[in-house]
Order: sequence, then structure tokens, then C-alpha cells
Amino acid sequence: MAQAKKSSSVKVKVQKFGTALSGMIMPNIGAIIAWGLTAAIFMTPNGWFPNAQINKLVQPMLIYLLPLLIGYTGGRMVDDERGAVIGAIGTLGVIVGTTQPMFLGAMIMGPLSGWCLKTLDNACRDKIKSGFEMIYNNFSLGILGMILAIFAYFIINPVMMWGSHWASVGVDAIIRVHLLPLANIIIEPAKVLFLNNAIGNGILVPLGIQQASEVGKSVLFLMESNPGPGLGILLAFMFFGKGSSKSSAPGAAIIEFFGGVHEIYFPYVLMKPSLIIAAICGGVTGTALFTTLNGGLKAAASPGSILAILLVSAKGSYLGNIVGVLGAAIVSFIVAAIILKNDKGDGADLAAKQKEMESMKAESKGTKMPSEQSAHDSVTSYKDIKKVIFACDAGMGSSAMGASLLRDKFKKAGINIPVTNTAVRNLKDEPGLLVVTQEELADRACQKTPDAMHVAVGNFLSSPKYDAIVANFKALTQVQDKPKSTEKKPANGSLEGIDFSKVKEVDFIRHDQHIGSATMATNLFENAMKKAGKKTPVKAIRINELDDDPSHLVIVTPAAKKNLAVRYSDIQIVVVDDLLKDKKLKEIIDKLS
Repeated sequence: MAQAKKSSSVKVKVQKFGTALSGMIMPNIGAIIAWGLTAAIFMTPNGWFPNAQINKLVQPMLIYLLPLLIGYTGGRMVDDERGAVIGAIGTLGVIVGTTQPMFLGAMIMGPLSGWCLKTLDNACRDKIKSGFEMIYNNFSLGILGMILAIFAYFIINPVMMWGSHWASVGVDAIIRVHLLPLANIIIEPAKVLFLNNAIGNGILVPLGIQQASEVGKSVLFLMESNPGPGLGILLAFMFFGKGSSKSSAPGAAIIEFFGGVHEIYFPYVLMKPSLIIAAICGGVTGTALFTTLNGGLKAAASPGSILAILLVSAKGSYLGNIVGVLGAAIVSFIVAAIILKNDKGDGADLAAKQKEMESMKAESKGTKMPSEQSAHDSVTSYKDIKKVIFACDAGMGSSAMGASLLRDKFKKAGINIPVTNTAVRNLKDEPGLLVVTQEELADRACQKTPDAMHVAVGNFLSSPKYDAIVANFKALTQVQDKPKSTEKKPANGSLEGIDFSKVKEVDFIRHDQHIGSATMATNLFENAMKKAGKKTPVKAIRINELDDDPSHLVIVTPAAKKNLAVRYSDIQIVVVDDLLKDKKLKEIIDKLS
């Protein structure tokens, strides 16, 4: 147990460090793409439409704009606006005096400058006399910024120039001896552990920009963003998968290839860890083809979609890039197909994994996640929620799509609560917050927002927890607003008080785990209805799929009735001891039309 906790702690720390690196790059990806497109189209003499005047934008954007933006973002991550400003000042000291793009230097000086200012503020703020706050704020930032810029110029700049030179030499040497594809042995497993943005944007993108500034393109931009390995795995599930994993794979494959949301295939690999071999083989193949066929991009492809890759492909590299992506997909498909064909499982692993995670509880300062064991507590725990935020590693892609799905469910259910998305690093603790995040990122989300309610899901694009959230919000209004009735209700199981003239559908609750199977009970009851010449439809549905009106006659066991009573006020309920054999089932059939 202690070893597991230690492993989890190390994993969280690695993810936090990786997120810190990618967090400085991700907000500025648009600026990096702007530079890459300007260079690809207008650079002389190798652009698509060379233009000497527009070409003058390329070097200043590369040398000054991008590093300053990265330093500004890094400082802001540590100490908001003041940290952002001093981060840019400190970064300028690294930039001056060199013609190399100082991305790594900016990633050091940005957060370092913000941390120095925050430390100074913590030490001095309480000692500032009233009325002198503005003087302190302005001069502390200005003086410390000057010192940090000078420090960066004389100390960090030479170290970064030396390090950048040897890093470039090392990458070039690896490419020349054709060993670069072996890096995917590390990259592919790390991606599945949600370190994809850390590796891609924190390491490969800075090195790729430096290489592209020297030779016009870089294959490093393609190593993490290649959608081929994920596409091949999802295609294998389409043809050789089983159960819910097979049925959900086609949609996931479209999102992976054209949308570039790599997180979509991670649950499939986590479900069957041996598939990491397919991802590695696909990644190695793709990188080998990119380097062999002279592929490369002018700028980062974000998201890692085939459309983004084609948009920033360097002139003369389209064939290599396309073949590399398709080759990676083919190889990963073949390996994954072999693994899946030899799999003896029943295909229920994906659903079982989601159900298992649904039953897990997350705690935040003693606040437990709602569970079906206490339906009333589950509902009332939502009473203070004012906002829902989806948080993923980058704050884009998968979290945006998950937020869109829940927002649509809220709209249909008439729930007026805002749903947004952000990166885990940008989460801020505030009252009335519900945070939805991936299981792998739950620990970090809890650390950032200890007072929030947390829901961890296995897959942003397909989780039964969304329906549970909606059901709890709907039920909350019924718990709060439902008037207390003075009318004596019939005893459990009694058919007295049931208005059979209003019944248009008979329902069994699918997740009921007590005596008798809901699915089997539905089939038996439906057959008995046909023999009796009755035409009222009979269905097995989930508890949150009911419409709250008397046209639904719901047959449940006593334990399931407790959950229904909290969620619904107008449906008609008959309680039976056995869903398959209870005598009241025949009485119900006799009274139905």
C-alpha cells in the first residue's frame, strides 16, 4: 500500500512538472503556428510565395516574440500579472546577445522570475505602510526585474547557448544514425499516462522550433503529434473488438484522425495494456518513415490532426508526412489486431472499467463523492454547485468536447448551470465548483481545488457519470421543491392508488442488482403481456432515463424504490419482492390495457 502511494506521488509530481513545461507552450501555440505559416509561405527563398518584405517578420517573431510570450506565460503561472511582467523582463536578458531562439531559456527565466517576485512579496507585503502599496508594487517589480535581466544575460544566456548548441548537435547526430525512431519507445507509453502534452509541447516543440529555424523544418514536431498509432489501434477495435469498445471505436477513430484529440484512444490502451506494443510499433514506424522520406513540419501541429499536419507541412515534405502517418496507422493496426484476435475476454472490459471508476469515491477535504448507497445524500451534495469545469492536461481538445456534451445534456434537462473547460494547472479553488477530470489527473485536480466537488471519468467523450450528474441536479430540484403531501400513500407493493388508465409504458430499472435480472424480467413480462393480448410497451432502462410523469409504471424491488423516490415524484411505482416470480406481476398484467 505504501509503495503504491509512493508510486502515485511520483507520478503526480512528474505530471505536474510536465504540465508546467507544456503550460508555457500551449497558450502560445497560435503564435508559434503564425510564425510557422509566415515562414512556410513567405520566407525567401524557400517559401511557397517568397516575399522579401514579409520575410522581415520571421526572425523577430522567432527571436523575440515567441520567447517573450513563453517567459510571460511562465511568470504568470507562478504569480499572475506581476509574475507575467517580470517573467518577460527576465526572459529578455536571455534573448539579448544571441541569434539562437531561446525557448528553453524562456522556460527557465519566466517561472524563476515569477517565483523570485512572489517570494519577495510574501516577505515584504505585510511590512508595507498603508498608502505606500503602489510605490512598493512598481519599484519592487522594476528593481528585481532589472537584477534578473542582468543575471539572465551574464549567467543563464551562456549556459543556454552552450546547452542549445549541444542539444542541436545531439539531435542531428541521432537523426544521422537513424536512431530517432527509438525515442517513440518512451514517447508512446508516456502519452497514455497523460504526459503527451508535456513531452510534445514541453520538450519536442522547443527543440523542433530551433531546428526549423536552422534548416526550415523539423521532424520533431511529428513525433508526438502523429495520429497514426492511435488511429491504427481504434481501427483494430472496429474490426476485432468486442462489446462497447467495438461500437464506440468508429467515432473515436474519426475524432483521433481529424480532430487530433489523442486522449480519445488512451482508455482503449489502458483497458488492454498489451496494446502499448502496438502504439510503440506504430510510433517507431512513423518516425522512421518521416526521417527516411524527408518529412517535417514548419511549426507545431496542434492539435495532432492530419489536417493540422498538412497545414504546416514544409514544402516538399507532404509525401513523407502522409506516408509516415499512414504507415504508423497500418503497423499499429496489424499489431493491435493480432493482440485483440488472441484476446479471450468478452468485450465488456471498457464498460466494466467505466462502471468500476463510477463507484470509486473522490475526497476533497472530507467531502465524499455521491454514491448510490445513499441516494438522498447523493442529491443534496449538489445543492451548492454553481459552476462545472472540465479540466484536462492542456485545457483544450478532450475537455472542451466533454464540456460540450454535458452542456448539451444540461440544456435538454433544463439545468441552468454554466459548464466550461480549462487546463488542470489553471484551476482555482472557489465556492460552488464541480470539477470533472480524467482519472489520471484527479490527484492534481484535487490539489488545485481542495474545496471543490470532484468527478473523475475514464473517457471525456463517453461516461455514464454525465447522466448521474444530470440526474442528481434534476432530483435536487424535486428534493428542495417537492411539497409535503398529507395524503396517506398506499403501502409498498399495493396496487391501490395506481391509475392504470394513464399507464403508457412499463419499466424495469436496468441497474437493479437484487433478486431477478431486470433484463430477464423485462423479457418474461413482455412475453406474458403478449400471451394476454396486452399491447402496453415494456422496457428495461437506466434510472436516469425516465420521464417524470404518471404514464410510466415502474416495477422495482424495495431497495431500488429508495433511489426512485428521491429522483421522481410523478411516476407510478409498484414494489415487488422478486422481479421474476412475484404474484403482483400477474395482477398488473390483468389491469393493463
